Amino acid sequence: MPMATTRLRPMLPFIAGLVLSATVADATPAGNREAGRLRSAITHHQVSIGGRVVGYTAAVREFRVADPAGRVGASVITIAYTRDEVAGAHRPLIFAFNGGPGASSSPLHMKALGPVIRARAKPGEEPALVDNTVSVLDTADLVFIDPVSTGFSRALPGVDPRPWYDSRFDADTVAAVIGQWLHANHREGSPRYLMGESYGTIRAGLIVTRVPRLRFDGVLLVSGMGAPLDAPADVRIVSSIASMAAGAWYHRKVDRRGLSSADFFHEAMVFARGPYAQALARGQDLPEDDKRRIATQLSAFIGLPVDLILKEDLRIEANTYMFNLLKDQGLRTGRLDLRVTGPLAPGQEGAIDDPALGVVKPGAHSGPAPTPASIGAVESPDVGRYLTQQLHFASTEPYIGVNFLANSQWTFHPDPSTEVNLAAAMSRDHRLRLFVTAGYFDFGAADGRLFLQAGVPAQRFVFVPLPGPHEVYEGVENRAAFNQAVRQFVSRFHP
Repeated sequence: MPMATTRLRPMLPFIAGLVLSATVADATPAGNREAGRLRSAITHHQVSIGGRVVGYTAAVREFRVADPAGRVGASVITIAYTRDEVAGAHRPLIFAFNGGPGASSSPLHMKALGPVIRARAKPGEEPALVDNTVSVLDTADLVFIDPVSTGFSRALPGVDPRPWYDSRFDADTVAAVIGQWLHANHREGSPRYLMGESYGTIRAGLIVTRVPRLRFDGVLLVSGMGAPLDAPADVRIVSSIASMAAGAWYHRKVDRRGLSSADFFHEAMVFARGPYAQALARGQDLPEDDKRRIATQLSAFIGLPVDLILKEDLRIEANTYMFNLLKDQGLRTGRLDLRVTGPLAPGQEGAIDDPALGVVKPGAHSGPAPTPASIGAVESPDVGRYLTQQLHFASTEPYIGVNFLANSQWTFHPDPSTEVNLAAAMSRDHRLRLFVTAGYFDFGAADGRLFLQAGVPAQRFVFVPLPGPHEVYEGVENRAAFNQAVRQFVSRFHP
């Protein structure tokens, strides 16, 4: 078997400035990690969802997990929201986590699904915490999981956290926490769903493959990484053309022809899968006239000059696109959100300095280029204050939104792709269903085609593209559409 390899993956934006007020009924006193006591906190709240008042219980709880040798070595924190006055035994559960690797669950928790989110009341205003009136909590209970070295989850004092920076062991650990949560809350009979965002889609695929005894009813993949990194270059490029087209449409670098972003994205996807992919497959056998014709058609979708496309042999990599689309304005595009721009400067790496990621400030390109290790762990203090002050969870440690140090030390194993893992799991379990969503403006977002090619049954597969970035639920309309799509996916079989 090939040796394990360590590779940098794009990181999710961290969340800052989260503050929340809620009605507190009671809280469980908690000790500290050093004393070995398991912390927990229970609070009670209400939220209006779709015009109906929903009472719910928030439970922040610590679980202990073993190291590779089987010794208890780390604590993992879950944040759960369960609807009151509804029989829980058979109520659907969604276990959710974000990606990175090294990201906490705070984006899905505090921007998308949770009963309270951070959002702008009006464009241009500062974000504030408000009730999430479209949350799926009316339909399913929610359990958010922060992997080791994110959020408040930590290796125990004196224990090296690096064993958890491993794709397989990380998946096994998160699966173990899910099993513990089900047992502790007597929810083993509940329908259960697994949701992962970004790198979390890889984690989800590994969990259903490596721990089949958990038997999920459905898997929801949010903003996956597109084609696998070890996929042939042409496969990766073909899968990214539609997103490039959406970016060019947004920045008005193409003739929109009266089309919406959705229609333009779809037309580009059809072109990429058809004439463009066929041209790439011909390689050196493609006549020059045909090559120029394809380059001209591609230019009309992605906004780059025909001569540049020909120079690149029709194959446009991420940095070529991001650094050239707005070059005449001295700008580059974002990667996680193609609509975001930043100054175009020499020496840019493309991912870690993504202006949509926000960890490298504009103009900060003098001196050594930043690395994940040099950035380290990024705190989200207001998320921590929400959990400690409003949900009354005891911790004096910083809440880590994104841990770039964990990302820099991560070990990826040569496992099958997420598409292959999900196809195999769905072949074994004929109840298992798959939901995939991606944003038009997320560079190279998956379009669902590779799942079907891997053997995922079409009748158990749902693909929901939305006009959003990597955080596909960003914005009032996208958040409502995202939650409604999740609600429909779950309630179809568990009304």
